[in-house]
Amino acid sequence: MALPSVWSVMRVVIPFIWVVGLLSVRLVGASQDSGSIIPAESRPCVDCHAFEFMQRALQDLKKTAYNLDTRTETLLLRAEKRGLCDCFHAIH
Repeated sequence: MALPSVWSVMRVVIPFIWVVGLLSVRLVGASQDSGSIIPAESRPCVDCHAFEFMQRALQDLKKTAYNLDTRTETLLLRAEKRGLCDCFHAIH
């Protein structure tokens, strides 16, 4: 009786190991999914959360820009007033 060659044994063993590995990965993944599952209809989507976050961030940026613009105008008016007052006092 002739012994099978190494290559013929490897052609059977490697696919067998590969299939067993795939099955074990699927079984492990299936056991991790168990637990309380929230239906997709009741969960808000990630895009909705991102959109709300970006909306709030944009509103905050608009408020900050408005406040900075107002402060800049106030400081410019004060500087102009000081300059005018200094010139007025220098003339008299």
